[in-house]
Amino acid sequence: MTAILETDGLSISFGGLKALDNVNLSVRPGEILSVIGPNGAGKTTLFNLISGVYKPRSGKVLLEGQDVTGQSPDKLAGRGLTRTFQNLQVFQTMTALENVMVARHLHEKRNVLAHLLALPSVRRQREETRKRAMECLARVGMEHYADQTADSLPYGALKRLEIARALALVPKVLLLDEPAAGCNPRETEEIDEIISKIAAEGMAVVLVEHDMRLVMKISNHILVLNFGKKLAEGNAATIAADPHVIEAYLGLEGDEGEAGAVAE
Repeated sequence: MTAILETDGLSISFGGLKALDNVNLSVRPGEILSVIGPNGAGKTTLFNLISGVYKPRSGKVLLEGQDVTGQSPDKLAGRGLTRTFQNLQVFQTMTALENVMVARHLHEKRNVLAHLLALPSVRRQREETRKRAMECLARVGMEHYADQTADSLPYGALKRLEIARALALVPKVLLLDEPAAGCNPRETEEIDEIISKIAAEGMAVVLVEHDMRLVMKISNHILVLNFGKKLAEGNAATIAADPHVIEAYLGLEGDEGEAGAVAE
């Protein structure tokens, strides 16, 4: 099976500092590719380049073999590539269901006159949006939270809500930026199961995550960045045995726990 998402020599600099230098990756449908590395390694910068937040100084982003470099996030979402962010991006005063319905509007037909006249087609479309949004909540185990406002939900549920909202865009490629950050072990396990499930359904998942136990457990392939460059890549066993990867984590004060997880 050919890659659905590839990067070719992605590079970008900020104020003369190379934040990302000639980075290549590829992921196929149904695979989980994890991008790991110490803080400041360039992981989120890579996501920002792939998702159209930044434009690279050089290099390409290919989606289904087509060059989509620098296309806006909304255009990329329409083509099947979407992402979540490190920080929660939910509407706090909306219900969980409404949050997901907002994302689903990308796939609705827009007709101002039909909405003004409240035609039956508009009502049918809204019901379809509601139905699909509920399905997305069910995929992340949140259907029982549908009518609760986001500001009343526990933190772990909010992280799952972000994934549900991304799923509402019907992606072919899903970029998850630290989906388990701040979660307790039980919440992390729930997110682990969700990611594995959606990949098993055929979606390509690219994951940035600091929880090395989660990464080592679910990843088909791992890319390690350090100072904006590729340090290593391979499966979990290869990465866990790589002395350069272990050194990169051990070299950061306070990260001995992460390094131990890499080496387990």
